[in-house]
Amino acid sequence: MAGEIPNLIAHERAGTGKGAARQARRDGMVPGVVYGGGTDPLSIQVPFNDLLKRLKAGRFLSTLFNLKVEGHDDVRVICRDVQRDVVKDLPTHLDLMRLKRASKVNLFIAVDFINEAEAPGLKKGGVLTVVRPEVELIVTASDIPESITVDLTGLDVGDVITISSVKLPEGARPTIDRDFVIANLSAPSSLKSSEDADAESDVEVEETEATSDEQTAEE
Repeated sequence: MAGEIPNLIAHERAGTGKGAARQARRDGMVPGVVYGGGTDPLSIQVPFNDLLKRLKAGRFLSTLFNLKVEGHDDVRVICRDVQRDVVKDLPTHLDLMRLKRASKVNLFIAVDFINEAEAPGLKKGGVLTVVRPEVELIVTASDIPESITVDLTGLDVGDVITISSVKLPEGARPTIDRDFVIANLSAPSSLKSSEDADAESDVEVEETEATSDEQTAEE
């Protein structure tokens, strides 16, 4: 489960509009807005280097933050959007949404696979094909998991891992109603080649037998 909620330090932005946003960027800041929670939107700015570091670390959009702005009470937020420069791909603006502890939110949660050594299919040379490295879940703001875990113990070639076979954190549920596939264990390429060769041999035998039968009928 998620550990301590990290702090996100921001500063209140005096002005609004494009002019104030450009000035914030010249000052090495990324402008943004905090909305939701039943209160008025708050214009903020976040140090560029701090935001870029967090973005490179990954999972920024699925992390619950404790937003700290001088002169305002701390509030839990989650990032709903990061706008980027179309050429440099660097952050130019961010939108943060206030959350209450009981708020429900849709997030993409990473999937971790454990006990690969205990999977017979992998020991045979099978390949774990990950269909969904992340799964979108509806979770409670106060209890956002860092990941969901898939135990590969006992899985063999041909086995399929679906969302129904995974134990989800308490209070979490998928956004998709159907039982979708997360991963599967496929046969090793050597085995596939052997099966393909056997299939081709069978076809050749059938064709040979068919030709012999036609010749016999003509005689």
